[in-house]
Amino acid sequence: MSLSRLCVVGLGYIGLPTAATFASRGRQVIGVDINPNVVAMINRGQVHIVEPQLEQRVHCVVSRGFLRATTVPEPADAFLIAVPTPLMENREPDLSCIEAACRAIAPVLKKTDLVVLESTSPVGTTELMAQWMAHARPDLTFPATHGGSSDIRIAHCPERVLPGHVLRELITNDRIIGGMTPACSAAAVQLYQQFVEGECIVTDTRTAEMCKLAENSFRDVNIAFANELSMICAELNINPWELIRLANHHPRVNILQPGPGVGGHCIAVDPWFIVSKTPDWAHLIRTAREVNDRKSQWVIEQVKLAVATLLFRQPGLCAHNLRIACYGLAFKADIDDLRESPSVAIARQLAIDLRVTLLLVEPNIDALPAELLGHSLTDIACARDSAHIHVLLVGHHQFRSMPTLPNNAVVIDAAGVLANEDQ
Repeated sequence: MSLSRLCVVGLGYIGLPTAATFASRGRQVIGVDINPNVVAMINRGQVHIVEPQLEQRVHCVVSRGFLRATTVPEPADAFLIAVPTPLMENREPDLSCIEAACRAIAPVLKKTDLVVLESTSPVGTTELMAQWMAHARPDLTFPATHGGSSDIRIAHCPERVLPGHVLRELITNDRIIGGMTPACSAAAVQLYQQFVEGECIVTDTRTAEMCKLAENSFRDVNIAFANELSMICAELNINPWELIRLANHHPRVNILQPGPGVGGHCIAVDPWFIVSKTPDWAHLIRTAREVNDRKSQWVIEQVKLAVATLLFRQPGLCAHNLRIACYGLAFKADIDDLRESPSVAIARQLAIDLRVTLLLVEPNIDALPAELLGHSLTDIACARDSAHIHVLLVGHHQFRSMPTLPNNAVVIDAAGVLANEDQ
């Protein structure tokens, strides 16, 4: 089957690099996004996200005519859906973006087309996606009713890349491909083998969906152990960084580094997809999520305690004039991604509870998110010289190499920025 013309729906942190990578292999790619500003930027060869080498690649494939962005899907041989799957307030998955994408591509589907869901999703979403498209296009047949002879091929292939290394890992990482039928899987393998150098491993759709959720839940559980250990160490007056360094000298122990919580659209979200489907069985996974969420509140309480202590020791200092600097807003080091960031949540809650204007240091962004407007986005030097309390939330390389904070500075280091790895 011909897979030379692709339509990628969703031009975010996964969709745009994927579209650009296919286009760099000489495939005609139509990128679809509901944001007209994003579409306009891409068509100028520019990008709206920070990812090493991405802008150069997008500029190249756009200028050569292999990638074009639009707000409306167009006919293609294969459709990749890479749209957000956030959580609702009740921690249930919100599949509205996937449903909207399915309904958007349905009018342009034709016989032999392949539709791949890349969005991380609860188990059963790919089957649900097939139902939405079947309802919208009763003139076509789908795998649930016609098996391998269906007009449309459907598969799930979750992304599993590391921010900051996306373009490399898209190519080198193995891919899990879950087709609704063997014919669906074969078509998806044929598609991804156009650029994937890793192994394309075939399974069914439910296992492919669960594989991504299991991977991120495994990481969440391990991070929860480190975060819980760090809070226990604080109660026992033990340096958690030193403890973990020593424990990791055991040949079969590899404790992760604690932080202010867990963020990003994957690890902070995906475990809840498992809990929502099997609430009576996902006890450890739920507890790990709760521990990691609790760590953020613990950091907030440490800052409040530091504030109370400082005001007690310096009677001339009033809360209104107190300056608190938060270093880092991204959900992890050396990226610009603020999605589900515990650092953003911590800063927002501190501002509400303490009624102060924060000094926010985030070298990877040019403007503050909406929930932190009114505060000051500043640089390291300003924060270092003017803040009374310094809250280190993200281990950006700029923070690890910054000049030593003043000797009298009050510091809450939630990310191990000041931990001496060579001690």
